[in-house]
Amino acid sequence: MQMRKLALSLLLAGIATGAAHAAQPTAAAGNQAAPDTLQKIKQNGVIVVGHRESSVPFSYYDNTQKVVGYSQDYSNLIVEAIKKQLNAPDLKVKLLPITSQNRIPLLQNGTFDFECGSTTNNLERQQQAAFSNSIFVVGTRLLVKKGSPIKDFPDLKGKTVVVTSGTTSEVLLNKLNEEKKMEMRIISAKDHGDSFRTLESGRAVAFMMDDALLAGERAKAKKPDQWDIVGTPQSHEAYGCMLPRGDASFKKLMDDTIAQAQTSGEAAKWYETWFQKPIPPKNLNMNFALSDDMKALFKAPNDKP
Repeated sequence: MQMRKLALSLLLAGIATGAAHAAQPTAAAGNQAAPDTLQKIKQNGVIVVGHRESSVPFSYYDNTQKVVGYSQDYSNLIVEAIKKQLNAPDLKVKLLPITSQNRIPLLQNGTFDFECGSTTNNLERQQQAAFSNSIFVVGTRLLVKKGSPIKDFPDLKGKTVVVTSGTTSEVLLNKLNEEKKMEMRIISAKDHGDSFRTLESGRAVAFMMDDALLAGERAKAKKPDQWDIVGTPQSHEAYGCMLPRGDASFKKLMDDTIAQAQTSGEAAKWYETWFQKPIPPKNLNMNFALSDDMKALFKAPNDKP
């Protein structure tokens, strides 16, 4: 009997001890070091920059397979700022193509250090990544064939609509479909180029995406004048450069670099180059005027979602 009581006492003590440990965060979890991207870059001797392949005119390949675009201009400036801060002018730069689907996982596992493309900064994504000062402000609209009966979002009831997988537009379109009971058939394409090809082939009657990206796809089309951007914007979103969460010093470097470009007028020149002049690969002009939201951003840089 005494042995059984002793065994029971030890068992209960063990359970109590285990519960006490479970109720407390471990030292490792509580004292987890914040990421230090600049130190990582210095140690590795290379900056790994994420970029998009077909997000015209933000980040894409031109006809020589060089990565170019409005967002890429920010990336290039940030790279130079990193080299200057680390006093490493010969630091290697590796460009890594990323997609809407893999950009956050690849950032989280350290495959690349930062990206400036067409990534929306919102509260949900801030749980997974950090964002720099905004570089662009967009509205979510529709691209349709000229003469289409689709003029606004209510016209999509019962229709087939394409959207790019892994984007905030995909989330918004599915929510709209469910809440408004619109009975749309939604096609999620792998990238913006694939979304436009789905529209162009007639498999969808509209392509929902950020208006600036729609203008980019229209500019790439064989006959740009056959496509219209329509619809009341369903959201206003800010693009930011994405970096690891918790890295305050790296975010400050990026924010300061972006703010300097915007307040000095340099970013306005980039905007004119990519949105109001002929751009590669077809030397087409997007004719996308600078919005009041963009003017306000250039005047007062910020990282608001």
